[in-house]
Amino acid sequence: MKRAFVLDGRPVELVTAPDTRLLDALRGPLEATGPKPGCGIGRCGACLVLLDGAPVPSCLVLAARLDGAEVTTVDGLGEDGATILRALADAGAIQCGYCSAGMTVAIAGALRTVPRPGPDQVLELLAGQLCRCGGYEGLRRAVQSLFG
Repeated sequence: MKRAFVLDGRPVELVTAPDTRLLDALRGPLEATGPKPGCGIGRCGACLVLLDGAPVPSCLVLAARLDGAEVTTVDGLGEDGATILRALADAGAIQCGYCSAGMTVAIAGALRTVPRPGPDQVLELLAGQLCRCGGYEGLRRAVQSLFG
């Protein structure tokens, strides 16, 4: 079936089965490689995207949900995404880099959910993000630099 939605600010159409995962559609025919495959059960955050403004693991969203939706990957965050990535890098929160796209989307989503979050509140909102390298201290520093 054809699905029409907005991806990173541009309209797209995708022909796919309704049970195709958003992650597979993004990384396959849509060639959006920002979201990374991880656990496949929505627990690690590597594939996080914003779906209609809310952070969701793209491994748990089916194509049937995409009609008329707005999907934002790390590549669609613009200057906000670049600022967040710089803060993560400056704080040493990016080691292998595999989780950085999901972390960036999670932080951007936290800003949309709670416009002026405190550092502890942001860290709570990031609880679903798994860093395989253990860069959590760097993440805390990055969050403090961004939110004060």
